[in-house]
Amino acid sequence: MFSLNKIFGRAKNDAIDMAEQPISPLIVPRDQHSLSRAQVSPQALKVLYGLKDAGYEAYLVGGCVRDLLLGFEPKDFDVATNASPEEVHKLFRKSRLIGRRFKLVHVGFGRDVIEVATFRAPPEAEQHIDQQGRIVQDNVFGTLEQDAWRRDFTINALYYNIRDFSIVDYTGGIADLQAGKIKLIGDVETRYREDPVRLLRALRFVGKLGLDLDDETEVHIPAMAKLLLDIPAARLFDETLKLYLSGKAVETHNLLVKYGIFDHLFPESARLIAQDPNSIPAQLLTKALENTDKRIEEAKPVTPAFLFAAILWGPTSEHWQRYQNNKIPVIPALQRAANEVISEQVQRVAVPKRFTLVTRDIWLLQIRLTMRQGKRGFRLLTHPKFRAGYDFLLLRSDAGEPLEELAEWWTDFQFAEEPEQQKMVNSLAPEPKSKKKRRRRRKPAVKKVADTTQAVDKA
Repeated sequence: MFSLNKIFGRAKNDAIDMAEQPISPLIVPRDQHSLSRAQVSPQALKVLYGLKDAGYEAYLVGGCVRDLLLGFEPKDFDVATNASPEEVHKLFRKSRLIGRRFKLVHVGFGRDVIEVATFRAPPEAEQHIDQQGRIVQDNVFGTLEQDAWRRDFTINALYYNIRDFSIVDYTGGIADLQAGKIKLIGDVETRYREDPVRLLRALRFVGKLGLDLDDETEVHIPAMAKLLLDIPAARLFDETLKLYLSGKAVETHNLLVKYGIFDHLFPESARLIAQDPNSIPAQLLTKALENTDKRIEEAKPVTPAFLFAAILWGPTSEHWQRYQNNKIPVIPALQRAANEVISEQVQRVAVPKRFTLVTRDIWLLQIRLTMRQGKRGFRLLTHPKFRAGYDFLLLRSDAGEPLEELAEWWTDFQFAEEPEQQKMVNSLAPEPKSKKKRRRRRKPAVKKVADTTQAVDKA
């Protein structure tokens, strides 16, 4: 990965506490690292050279540098500069300022966006940090060195200098990459309190990158997991998608359970898994995550609605059974269970309505797929969410629910020719007829007629 044997010792010694600043950064020249300009997106290069030609400092920073050094393809490219957000916005015509707590510039190239951030200084405690230690205002601009020390993990504080193609390392990130360690910069408890989402990011990097947590970074996670309760539910939704759509959903989920994070994201599902890790809901979720990872590896689309249908199926099926035991009909029982579970869940992780509506459809199709007589089977094949409902039925069967025969029927039915499909429908047992309630005949309004007659007589 690197040709840094001669400077490895120095990189390790440079990973010192912020209080010992200033220090000289480790500069890794172009001929001693594996990151090539050819690996950088053309759009990011245009931004980097645009800033450089205008007289500003310009660096690739963060996950893109880390991933390229590890041999991964970055999802996006971020740029850091000493230009203010307003100066960056003025320099690039197709750009816009975003953010309040953390002001950034998004430079657009069609569908691609390059995010540009100005170097940040450490926040001022009295003005920018609340009583819980969270950063609430982060628009204090500073130097490259200050920007490096205020980042979260050492492996995310590496800068690729477009002027000479060197890598700049203030915090020991190179040494930690060599050692395969994920390490928070500075005092670990303080950094988690500043932004509890770092708890999720740490575990995501473990699952995605295959690295290990530094001892100090790891030891505080279980005790500080409760800090996630103070994070807005909408932000937790975004972070949850990153966790489960990283291509390493199984590994990441196991880490979330191990460190007690899953309890705070999906408390009802976590309760059922804790009661019996080998239960059907637990097996279904594991198989759903395996399927998600496989689809991502094959570059197939993945819908968050299906993911949340799997995560929340355990508590939903539990509530559904309880309502049926209370003599509520099967479909209204499932609808009430779905509404109850989702309304509780969105207070923790705010799944948008566009996804929860599809999740409900997937669950309700589990009932409709049992109703195959007459024209129903043919109509269900044209349902816009049939494939998702069928896939979920297969998951339930694979997880141990007694649905193997039904799953096989639908597998054969959807791929059979129409005459064969009709035979399959005809071979089904007739649907039990429901007893229709006799309509009570309304009595004629005799009294009104009599009243009218009396009125005429009096006249």
